[in-house]
Amino acid sequence: MEKSIIKKGSKEIIMFVILFAMMFVASKMFAQYQVGHTQITFTDPARSNRAIQTEIYYPASTTGDDVSMVAGQYPVIVFGHGFVMAWSAYQNLWESYVPRGYIMMFPRTEGNITGTDHQQFGWDLQFLVGAIQAENNLPSSIFFNGVAPETALMGHSMGGGASFLAADSLCSNGNTNFKTLVGYAPAESSTNGVSSINSALSVTVPSVVFSGSNDGVTPAVDHHTPMYNNLASSCKTFVNVLGGGHCYFANTNTNCDFGESTSSTGISITREEQQDIAQDLTNLWLDYMLKGDCNAFDYFQDSLANSTRISHLQACAVNPTPVIVDNGNSLTSSETGTSYQWFLNGNPISSSNSVTIPITSNGNYVVEVSYANGCSKTSAPYTVTGVGIERYEFNNFNVFPNPTNGLLTIKGANLKGKNVQIFSVVGQIVVDLILEGETTINLQNLQEGVYFLKINGITKRIVLS
Repeated sequence: MEKSIIKKGSKEIIMFVILFAMMFVASKMFAQYQVGHTQITFTDPARSNRAIQTEIYYPASTTGDDVSMVAGQYPVIVFGHGFVMAWSAYQNLWESYVPRGYIMMFPRTEGNITGTDHQQFGWDLQFLVGAIQAENNLPSSIFFNGVAPETALMGHSMGGGASFLAADSLCSNGNTNFKTLVGYAPAESSTNGVSSINSALSVTVPSVVFSGSNDGVTPAVDHHTPMYNNLASSCKTFVNVLGGGHCYFANTNTNCDFGESTSSTGISITREEQQDIAQDLTNLWLDYMLKGDCNAFDYFQDSLANSTRISHLQACAVNPTPVIVDNGNSLTSSETGTSYQWFLNGNPISSSNSVTIPITSNGNYVVEVSYANGCSKTSAPYTVTGVGIERYEFNNFNVFPNPTNGLLTIKGANLKGKNVQIFSVVGQIVVDLILEGETTINLQNLQEGVYFLKINGITKRIVLS
């Protein structure tokens, strides 16, 4: 999360003490496990019994090799290493994620400086997603009954690109365990007839791509940005770490650092700072995607909006906040979910598990919409007045054309003297005027999108295109 800059003065010192205490408590809450380690060589019969030597780190009660895993079921992260980089360069990652309750898998294949096969590496990552689930069902395994189905693909540089290849296959095959893709400076893998950039077109799971603004090894314009742009995900985020490099997502590595020294310039933050930024955001994202922590997504969004250490892009339709649309005789949620609960003056309305409910009384209405991932969002209160003859007589007004390219006409009976307001989706009033009867409003100065028009307590949804 955003690092605070402490100024001199007693008030600031007190705030620092409070902040430090909160961070200490939080670290104890989340870093609750020791890190166990084991090595398994998996065999893929579909590729001539290809051997996939894999280092695995997992939540344990004591640190060590082949120690017992802590009781429970833990989500999985399958991680692809960079070009000629050993899995050990990513100790910073397993020391961040595993203590919070994740299993991390690092295949050691395709590590040679010559003859690296990106497609085979992608298939290795794909294979391990299923292989660890088989361990969950094997009584002799350390991981027996300890593996949750929720799985993330993650990788750095070459491994980031290979994770896109693996994600392509998993999404195309409808793998329900695969929940999210996270790439640290992913490199375009274009050997052997494959392309990570092209594979992104088939990746439908929510995804995050991290980039260092001063990465000269895999410049964003040629690698990270095209992958992000091609993602078919309903929620995708591009995080640009300001002043960051390519190799700083990992620990010091001779091969990677040498390549960076000959290609990257202007790196202005430390390795530790870059790792803190990436890991803080990734922890929130994984807690949301793999553990169903709905608050973590809100914190993730808040960090994107407020951090001065990054810039970002996002196209995300996850868990939108509903707006109540007034139809005259009924109220409708602007968002479609898996279930609904309506409230009137703070009290739940019985038998209101529907996107639309009839208006029966004056008062403040609220709708809570639940989504497929188990998270929910609640609308702002909407005040209904004038229930009775006057309200229903006034329901006969129309707005057209809708969608509109800028000119919107309001037509109906009893319009003269009525106040019309148009709101943006975040509640900002963009039009506020008194009608003289049938009126045409020019909205061409507004950005395209969804707006809400309100007259006499009745709201209609309009689209400006």
